[in-house]
Amino acid sequence: VPRMQLRAFSEVLDHSAYLNMILNAKVYDVCKRTDLHFAPGLSKSTGSRVFLKREDQQSVYSFKLRGAYNKIVNLTPEEKAMGICACSAGNHAQGVAFSAAALDLSAKIFMPQTTPNIKVDAVRRFSNPKSEVILVGDNYDAAYAATLECMKAEGRVLVHPFNDPLVIAGQGTIGKEILEQTTKEEVEAMFCCVGGGGLLAGVAAFLKAVKPEIKVIGVEAIDSAAMTESLRAKEIVTLPSVGLFADGAAVARVGDETFRLCSNHVDDMITVSTDEICAAIKDSFKDTRVVLEPAGALATAGLKRYAESGVREGGTLVAVSSGANMDFDRLRFVSERADTSETHIAVYIPEKPGAFIDFYRLIFPRNVTEFSYRIGGNPASIFMSFQAKSDEDRQEAIDSLRSSGYDVMDLSQNELAKTHGRSLIGGRAPVELTAEEGLFSFEFPEKPGALMQFLEQLPPDFNVSLFHYRGHGADVARVLVGLQVPSKSRPHFREYLAYLVSKGYSWKEETQNDVYTRFLLTRAEVNNSRAQQ
Repeated sequence: VPRMQLRAFSEVLDHSAYLNMILNAKVYDVCKRTDLHFAPGLSKSTGSRVFLKREDQQSVYSFKLRGAYNKIVNLTPEEKAMGICACSAGNHAQGVAFSAAALDLSAKIFMPQTTPNIKVDAVRRFSNPKSEVILVGDNYDAAYAATLECMKAEGRVLVHPFNDPLVIAGQGTIGKEILEQTTKEEVEAMFCCVGGGGLLAGVAAFLKAVKPEIKVIGVEAIDSAAMTESLRAKEIVTLPSVGLFADGAAVARVGDETFRLCSNHVDDMITVSTDEICAAIKDSFKDTRVVLEPAGALATAGLKRYAESGVREGGTLVAVSSGANMDFDRLRFVSERADTSETHIAVYIPEKPGAFIDFYRLIFPRNVTEFSYRIGGNPASIFMSFQAKSDEDRQEAIDSLRSSGYDVMDLSQNELAKTHGRSLIGGRAPVELTAEEGLFSFEFPEKPGALMQFLEQLPPDFNVSLFHYRGHGADVARVLVGLQVPSKSRPHFREYLAYLVSKGYSWKEETQNDVYTRFLLTRAEVNNSRAQQ
């Protein structure tokens, strides 16, 4: 539908018209009435009764099927005969493909060439033989331009991902279901993820017509907050760029119809960080055993932020878990950033034997998740991450270190440290500081106290010149250690290794490993050449 026709249509759609469209939406031909899942973990952590609307249970693992099907099924016979087209790099494309197959229609779905294969394959899996997935352009704008050309050349009907009344009405059925499923609850607020605004607009239009006392709150990634900025400016704002972590909701410009509805009916907007999204993925997994995609966890992240703000009134909170099309390759990053209990610090400690264990005793029994150090002079600089039980416990640990004379730098909010710095700690050590050094990798069962036991058994006449540990939730911990062992202490060192083996530790010498010589040692000839200059 051309934009001018859509605006002309939208101007006559008042509140009652949207309510009627939502009540009569034909989504249940293909969509499920998804569960409203009580979330015990989130309820305990927020102090409110929390429910998750499980749109990940749809056939395409996303709410997008509702709007796409409602649009397509309401086309005239003539429009259906001409076929449909759509542009999407994610869940909308899957919803269109599934709907076209269910109605035996021809669809051309345009996706950027940069779209991950997992998403392209998913769309093709749902497509029927009449449909085609076309990869074109390096970004969404280029793919959308090709979609419009196809629409004009072939007379196909565009199925817009959000800026269409029928799409909005399809998404609004989620609000209807939530009301039907919460008759015994006093719902205070409902949270929806926001990309172009179709879901938020539909849910808000329904709730404000039927039960206006429920707050409707939209949630966006802080680096893709097009609706937040538009509502603040009271006009549609086009973002110069958008973040791509929550790619399912990464939209630079919201729709004019979604903006109109959200302006009239949405109570508030919340923006959340990447770390908060990752934490919400983890929290949702604990309560449902489903791994949501980043955009699918936006609403939960916003719910948590709202609960922490202190403005809540004690009622039930509901978040729409809008999608679970997670790229498997992202899980490592999500796991890395999901632990909001993890505190990152940089500390100077004396460059002397025994300094490690003295320092670590001030952190213990808190779980250390990362420890990086490379000999480089006195004092030694280390990077450490540990898990605290609460903000108070975290501050108590830092205060304990400072009162013991350690200069502590808190890096928990330092994006450079978390993304890059932690992987670059140490580097090459001066050759004069690495005499009699050997490099060893150790593995031992990952359990509380194992790292402490490892350090406590380290003989005091061995100098630790490199140390790297990072917990990844595996069954074994892996530690890389540089040890300087004097010749006279070699027998004692062999006894130490035998002791570790008896305790379930395994070890391997890495002194001849190419990585050690290339990246962790300064070549003697380089030092000599500098000395001669």
